[in-house]
Amino acid sequence: MRTDCCPQRPASATAASSSSSYNLQRLLDSFTPVLPSQSHGYDINQMWQPIGKETIRSFAFKDLWDSYSEPSAFGARTKVVTSHGEVLNQYYVPYLSALQIYANKALCSPRDGSEGSNGLELESDLWSDDGHSDRLSRSMSDNSSKGCCDSISEDSSLDHPVSRPESLGSVYLEYFEACSPHWRIPLADKIGVLAKDYPALMTLRSSDVSPASWMAVAWYPIYHIPKSSNKDLCACFLTYHTLSSSFLDDGDEGDGDSLLLAEDSSKKEHAPDAIHLRPFGLSTYKMQGDLWVKLDTDEHLKFMEMTDAARSWVKQLGVYHHDLNFFDHRH
Repeated sequence: MRTDCCPQRPASATAASSSSSYNLQRLLDSFTPVLPSQSHGYDINQMWQPIGKETIRSFAFKDLWDSYSEPSAFGARTKVVTSHGEVLNQYYVPYLSALQIYANKALCSPRDGSEGSNGLELESDLWSDDGHSDRLSRSMSDNSSKGCCDSISEDSSLDHPVSRPESLGSVYLEYFEACSPHWRIPLADKIGVLAKDYPALMTLRSSDVSPASWMAVAWYPIYHIPKSSNKDLCACFLTYHTLSSSFLDDGDEGDGDSLLLAEDSSKKEHAPDAIHLRPFGLSTYKMQGDLWVKLDTDEHLKFMEMTDAARSWVKQLGVYHHDLNFFDHRH
């Protein structure tokens, strides 16, 4: 087994139990896409799939983008309980913050049309000519990522792309948002725009892409009911999600939204084998008090692990993530 090829997704903390009333867990449940599961025999692309599994679970990218349609239009709702026992409903709109899709070369043939005008997308020929039959490891050696972040320009336009392990696959799409939130369009709309130049966004499955494929979603609050003066309700969040079947395991199915189901009878139920694409990384902005996380609790440990995981992930890949840098420097 190779040990220096692909980045390792940092393990996020275990989800809170159904008896928990922590606001952070409710928030993460609200930000978790729940997708129909597709099972495939081992006749699919074997390059990045676990050895020994007879079937591979995957989801369709189109189902993923469709899951953001309602939140993009009306906001994703999460229940918030203040320290005084006040119950509010807070709404957030998702925006595409970052997207990297690595796949095999056949899926990454140059698209029709121009390269685009904003300089944020990139196609390249990162392709390994050997080792296709090897199972790629979920780790990247320190030498693979050391110093990579320093070589990325701070305008996030990737004018000087870093060198990445070729066995990650070929880059189909690489997008990093750098505009002010006021100029962004919701995630579902943004995907529709990108799909005009990258049509495979609507046909790919998670089993088609490399373990290095991921996305980050920026969540900005729009309103809460009833009104409240709590400044922590202005907090913004950045969540990181895998796009590869290589990182789908038993923790991504089952009762992922049991907390919300127990507290909210209007929450939709899902098939038992549905895939819960939970965030593995997290960053925050304008989080000032303890509404979301209380010190010296399991929730605080979970929060710290997820924030560390976000930084570790972008460091392993050697990318400059504009929103993460902004959130970290203005935390």
